[in-house]
Amino acid sequence: MKTKIFTLLLLLGLVGMATMIGSASAAPVLTVGSSSGDVWDLQYRLKTLDFYTQPLDGVYGSQTKTAVTKFQKAYGLSADGVTGTKTWNALKKYTLNIEEMDILAKVIYSESRGEPYKGQVAVGAVVMNRIQSSQFPNNIKEVVFQQGAFTAVSDGQYWLTPNRTAYLAALDAVRGWDPTYNSIYYFNPDTATSAWIWTRPQNLKIGKHIFAS
Repeated sequence: MKTKIFTLLLLLGLVGMATMIGSASAAPVLTVGSSSGDVWDLQYRLKTLDFYTQPLDGVYGSQTKTAVTKFQKAYGLSADGVTGTKTWNALKKYTLNIEEMDILAKVIYSESRGEPYKGQVAVGAVVMNRIQSSQFPNNIKEVVFQQGAFTAVSDGQYWLTPNRTAYLAALDAVRGWDPTYNSIYYFNPDTATSAWIWTRPQNLKIGKHIFAS
């Protein structure tokens, strides 16, 4: 786990902070002056979207407030610079914490290693689209481990160790690159055994995968 966290931090230029970043188990109201593991989590999420560009320090200062305000404006929230329930809900819908990024990298690697980079980002985009869709659970763990949702989870390949490319693809997917045109399904037409999946509206093919709505 430490190696995976190091990889994620390395991609964001945050080496040396692995022991300080936690995932917010609740959704406390954070404002200027707050200092906790929840602030680390907030700053990490904002940094993945490039709203927060400073080193993570776990302190809700003026630069964190500015980053929060930018996020709120971008996602149609009241731009008051305070991280309350609505802002947390949006953050958890459109970003991932460090442990969740590892889950996404595992899905990408196990489902699409060997595919072109765009195809790997596309798999990550499908996961993010499902989190944001009312048709699926609203968190990555439930999306990924939903029964029958991903072949790699069913056959155990999910537990393989992702490479750096998978983490880069995960970061690009979280940052909003969606080559799939909002697809929520994908399948390999050469190996698909489900007749139902062929009934889904197809958007495009990237590598070996067809992406569908």
